[in-house]
Amino acid sequence: MKIPIPDEGAEALFGSRDENLKQIEHLFDVRIRTDGHDLLVSGDAPSVARTERVIDQLSGLLREGYHFSRDDLRRVSQLVEDDAAVDLRDYFAQGPVRASGKRHVTPKTVNQRRYRDAIERYDVVFGVGPAGTGKTYLAMAQAVAFLTAKRVSRIILARPAVEAGEKLGFLPGDLQEKVNPYLRPLYDALYDMLDGDKVGRLIDRGVIEIAPIAFMRGRTLNDAFVILDEAQNTTREQMKMFLTRLGFGSKAVVTGDITQIDLPAGRTSGLVDAISVLRSVSGVALVRFNDRDVVRHPLVQRIVKAYEADADRASDDN
Repeated sequence: MKIPIPDEGAEALFGSRDENLKQIEHLFDVRIRTDGHDLLVSGDAPSVARTERVIDQLSGLLREGYHFSRDDLRRVSQLVEDDAAVDLRDYFAQGPVRASGKRHVTPKTVNQRRYRDAIERYDVVFGVGPAGTGKTYLAMAQAVAFLTAKRVSRIILARPAVEAGEKLGFLPGDLQEKVNPYLRPLYDALYDMLDGDKVGRLIDRGVIEIAPIAFMRGRTLNDAFVILDEAQNTTREQMKMFLTRLGFGSKAVVTGDITQIDLPAGRTSGLVDAISVLRSVSGVALVRFNDRDVVRHPLVQRIVKAYEADADRASDDN
């Protein structure tokens, strides 16, 4: 089969020494030869048809001015492997989260897109999975986008300070200085979305609030985008308290990794408990991430997968 490729951007699609074409060949089990700006694809009919569909989508994005990197083609391979009917425009051209003029964020995996869509649709969303899957980052991008579009009037970011009950008092400084190390990852994500000066002004005005979960008690959070990060380290009581703070016009996103619970032995994770208790509650969404959603260094994905396999073996032994 002959598949035409647009003149502009063909080299980007082919890749250095045709490395991208080799990747597509491996993905679909086909052979691809170049004939000018045409691709000649051979293989069994279903494989050729899938190849044609993906290349047509990539060509359409090239015509729209999108420039593909090597990492983009790896993303394409994983997206197609996860969902053969995937529309690549959903990931490369449409619906970026315009967190600010500084950063536009797009989902990089099927589950990340489900997560983004769930945040748009539901008022309470749980994002559960291993480190590096974008749970907090995407939620933060959505929060900033909602604030910028005036869909909410403030952002509230909360985290449990696991050792606040006993050991926090021994740390130097006032209360804010004691809890800041626990909240640092939220600040990091926020500064990646907005200019530092603007973050400072918004925090000073109370438009953005970053605090331990204990600070939520007794409040009603109206017209706010609320993120609870590292929720696996909340207790059952803390989780119930947090979820019942939600007021009119507000949205809550709860993120966590149930394989990294740091609570004392014998304490039930509020996140684990909430997933069970709220599984049939209308208006609540749960999106689970896995090792394939890791968007950090490729080695991180392999590390996560190795730990999951080891946990499965330990479970089978027991």
